[in-house]
Amino acid sequence: MTVSVSDKVTGGAKTQDRGSVRQVDVTIIGGGLAGLTLAIQVRQACPDASIVVLERQPHPVPVSAHKIGESTVEIGAHYLAKTIGLDQHLKQQHLKKFGLRLFFGGHGQADPARRLHQLDEIGASYPLPALSYQLDRGILENHMGRLLGERGIEFLDAHVVRQIQLDENGGRHRVTAHGPERERQFLTRWVIDAGSRGGPLRRKLTLAQPSPLKNHAAWFRLEDRIDVESLESEREWLSRCQPGKRWLSTNHFMGPGYWIWIIPLASGHTSVGVVADSSMHKYENFATYESTLAWIAANNPVASNIVQPASRGLMDFTRLRNFSHDAKQLFSANRWALTGEAGVFLDPFYSPGSDFIAISNTQITKLVATDLQGQPIKRLAPGLEAVYRSFYRNSLLLYEDQYPGFGDFRLQSAKTTWDYIYYWGILCQLFFSDLVDDPGAIARTSGSLLRAQSLNRSQQQVFARVAAGQDSQEPTGRFLDQCSIPSLVELNQALTTADNSPEQAMHRLSLGADLLERVAVPMQEMLKPGCSSHSGWGSEVVDCLGALAAVR
Repeated sequence: MTVSVSDKVTGGAKTQDRGSVRQVDVTIIGGGLAGLTLAIQVRQACPDASIVVLERQPHPVPVSAHKIGESTVEIGAHYLAKTIGLDQHLKQQHLKKFGLRLFFGGHGQADPARRLHQLDEIGASYPLPALSYQLDRGILENHMGRLLGERGIEFLDAHVVRQIQLDENGGRHRVTAHGPERERQFLTRWVIDAGSRGGPLRRKLTLAQPSPLKNHAAWFRLEDRIDVESLESEREWLSRCQPGKRWLSTNHFMGPGYWIWIIPLASGHTSVGVVADSSMHKYENFATYESTLAWIAANNPVASNIVQPASRGLMDFTRLRNFSHDAKQLFSANRWALTGEAGVFLDPFYSPGSDFIAISNTQITKLVATDLQGQPIKRLAPGLEAVYRSFYRNSLLLYEDQYPGFGDFRLQSAKTTWDYIYYWGILCQLFFSDLVDDPGAIARTSGSLLRAQSLNRSQQQVFARVAAGQDSQEPTGRFLDQCSIPSLVELNQALTTADNSPEQAMHRLSLGADLLERVAVPMQEMLKPGCSSHSGWGSEVVDCLGALAAVR
């Protein structure tokens, strides 16, 4: 059969139309957070590339779309605001997050009448300089969907990818998608799976592999806003944080083997979820919305008292077993890649989902741009994957075997402080300084990185041993104010003001590793049973650990 060939312009981008078969440079499967941001980032790097995004859900999606990934931390927030250029949209349409906030002592057989101010608390007393956000995913993804058209990117919603044929000999891959009106085929140089953990390319290549984390989650949206601070009238408790801000935190209610989140959304709705270690809390407990509420009431009466008044306004409910997952390969020199949920996912505790999207999308953009410029990527693809794997492995340590100690205020005071130092002092430095897509530059920082990684591995093993004891103290209303730890404030501040040149980043990485080294042993000492004296601390660690002593 002979088909005619004509140039066709879609949204400003040139593609070739061979009847129902189209030639494009980049096909992205999945129009969620990962796929939409990747399309924008590739367009920025490759202004003349033809890009098509295939999304199975019809657009616009509902406000408060039922997806994990509402809370961002500094890497993901920086990526969305600065790299993708959504700074004004985030500030105007979403909520500025007041950090991570943890409450202890509401779990188990706690007195149902116990008030929030009687719990132990970890969090900041005022917002730190580096911004992060609580995202309404529906608002965000609808906004980006409109941006794609403005930037000459073809966005086809309600299209399900049925077939992918990869060409192993340097030719174009073929992607077949079914839409509301007809089947479409694309001959594409690049195919990128940015869909779900069941993404079509991930399935085709049987790339799924298990994660050592065996946790499950149940989550739901409620119509009403839950303001944890409005439920309290105790003046001292109210005064120790900037007034009216606690509701903007990612509020976590902690217990042995689990945590419960309460996250506000700009739409006025509230996201609530439970994440639990499967060896300690059965997945069957979360079979329905009603059984999940009953589980919360039995395991954390204080959190239940906060959620229950809004519980009749249910918008949706879902659950997921063994949500953490890995992949055998993410990037290929044969011009395919995985990102977002189609790639790997760790654990939502520190809200790292958008961080890993930021890193993988930046690396994929480097691969695509290098290839479209006619340069080889045979060595670049495995080099970038090695960098990504390093982030993944070292972040995995933050969660592996740690859940049994989640109800231990003393342990979590030390662990969260360490984890913040490692995140702001090491991981953020690599992204904020644009090093994550430069394996050569990463290699030049290897001395500091390997030292920090070794320290982190050893320290997380200590935390896991302490966690295995499941030590939970009665709460006394203690407060670990992260703003009273100067090193944490300085590390956060530097993300907004520091010179982000590679040379300065390497210097700060060395300083971050030094700081981890100085606090490691004193932190281990303070976690020993019966330890109450800190007279042996050197002056160089008082600024990091002095606040921890004050709440013991």
